[in-house]
This record gives sequence, C-alpha cells and structure tokens, in this order.
Amino acid sequence: MSLLMRFSRLIDAVNDFVGRWAKWLILLAVLVCAGNAIIRYTFSISSNAWLELQWYMFAGVFLLGAPYTLRKDEHVRIDVIAGRFSERTQVWIDIFGILLFMLPICAVILWLSWPYFWLSYVGHEMSGNAGGLIRWPAKFLIVAGFFLLILQGVSELIKRFAYLKGLLPFTAFRKHASNPAEEIAAIAEANRIDPTPKP
Repeated sequence: MSLLMRFSRLIDAVNDFVGRWAKWLILLAVLVCAGNAIIRYTFSISSNAWLELQWYMFAGVFLLGAPYTLRKDEHVRIDVIAGRFSERTQVWIDIFGILLFMLPICAVILWLSWPYFWLSYVGHEMSGNAGGLIRWPAKFLIVAGFFLLILQGVSELIKRFAYLKGLLPFTAFRKHASNPAEEIAAIAEANRIDPTPKP
C-alpha cells in the first residue's frame, strides 16, 4: 500500500502543478480579450487568431483544471442524501462512482480523442477561419486533460481504499465543510480572514 500511496502523491503533485499553471490562463484570456477589443474598437483591426487563442485558453482552463478540481474535492456534489451517511458509506459511494462512471467515461473519451488529435497533428490542420490558428494544440488539450483526469481518479481511489484500511483520515481527500457558510468559514480560517462583513 505504501507504494500505491507514493504513486497517489506523485499524481497529486503533477495535477497540483498543472492546475496552478492552468489558473493563469484565465488572466491571459482576459488580457487577450481586452486587448483584442481595444484594438478592434480603436483601430478597426481584428484577427480570428486572437479570438481562437481565447477559446484555446478557455479549453485549457477547463480541461487541465478538471483534474486539479477533483484533487481538491471542488466538483459539484449532490450531498442531500449522501451527506447524511457515515464517512465510510460516503467513501464507498465515491469508489463505486469513480469505478462505474468516471473512469469508464473518461477512458472512452480519451480513446476517441486520440485519433481526433493525431489526424489533426499529422495533417497540419488549420482553422477554417481566415487567419485562424493551427488546430492540433486545442485537440491535444482534450487528450491531456482526460489523461490527467484518469490519473487523478486512480489517485482518489487509492486514497479511498487507504481510508478503509485506516491509513488516511477522511479529511485527507474530502472537504470538511458541508454547506456554503461552512466553506466560507473554512476558507477564511485557512487565510486568517474575518468572514463577518464590516458595516
């Protein structure tokens, strides 16, 4: 189990690194969008390449950020029912969800996206828009994103089984807060911020 835990920590570290860098794409997309708009309205000059670059960066945030979001347990959960169960039952729900739904769906998407990317790469596919960008980097994001998501799913499974064996606490992979107010308080505590509004 210790080898598996080291493998899980390695996956977590990779997705932490990728996720932290992917967040910067949001700022870059905003800057490109603002710059493109200023140039278009000031000088009446526009380019499809800048528009497509924004789409690529948005795709990068979504696809490369999904594994990081899973790692941080920030995906949307419907805890109306599951939240009432014991921690152990919640872990079993996670295990079945990852094994029966998440991993198979991600594997199918990864399998289908590889030839989609590869044909674009070897064919030097270009955008159909005038002055557009090459297409394969955007399609590669699908492959990379779902590959990393599969890895993170495996890491989450390892952590759940480690919990069942008594090797990890529940809080090692699940958020403590169960509602928005508790989440705000937890974030404030982590950042040492007073969550009460000032008059």
